[in-house]
Amino acid sequence: MAAPPNAKRHPPAAFSHFAPHTVKTIFLPLAVISTLLLGTTFVLGWTIQDAAEPSLSHQVDHHLWTALAGMLFATLVHGLVMTYFIGTGRWFEETTRAYSTTGESVIGECYAASRALKYRTVMTIVAGFTLLLAAGTLGAAADPASPVGFTGWLGLAPATLHLLVALAAVAVNSWTHLAEYSALHENAKLIERMMDQVRRIRAERGLDD
Repeated sequence: MAAPPNAKRHPPAAFSHFAPHTVKTIFLPLAVISTLLLGTTFVLGWTIQDAAEPSLSHQVDHHLWTALAGMLFATLVHGLVMTYFIGTGRWFEETTRAYSTTGESVIGECYAASRALKYRTVMTIVAGFTLLLAAGTLGAAADPASPVGFTGWLGLAPATLHLLVALAAVAVNSWTHLAEYSALHENAKLIERMMDQVRRIRAERGLDD
C-alpha cells in the first residue's frame, strides 16, 4: 500500500510525548499565581477606605501596582495557552493532510475536535481579557486624581462600577484558567488518539518510526 503524501516528514512520537504534558505542567502553577495576584488586587482595592484621602495614597499605589502585575501576568498565561493552541492546531492540520485518507476518519475527527476546542478556548480567553481591560480602565477613571472626569454610568458611581467589573473580571478569569486547563487536558488526549492512528498507519505501510 502506498504511503500517504508527506508521511515521512512526520515522526510520530516526539511531539505527542513532550509538548502536551509539559505545557499542562507549566500552566498549572502559572494559573494559580495569576489567580492569586488578581484576588489580591481585588482585596487591596476593596480595603481602600477613601481614595481621595492623601494620607491613604499608599493604599491606592499598592492596589495600582498589584493590578498592573495581575493583568500582565494573566495576559501572559492566556498568551501561553493561545500560543500552544496555534502551534498544535498547525500540527493537527499538517498531520491530517499527511495521513488522513478516505478510510482514516479518526484522524479527521481529531482534527475537527481540536479546531472546535481551540476556538471555544480562544473565545473564553478573549472574554476574560476584555473584562480585565475594562476593570483596569474603570479603575483609572475612578481615581480621584484622574483628569478624565468620569462621573459614573447608569446611576452608578465610578468606584461602584469599577468594583462590579473588577469582581466579574476576577471571577471570569479564574473560571477561564479552569477552562484552559481542561482544554489542555482534552487536547492532549486528542493528540494521543491521533498519534495512535499515525503509528498504526506507519506500521501497516512499513514507514520508518
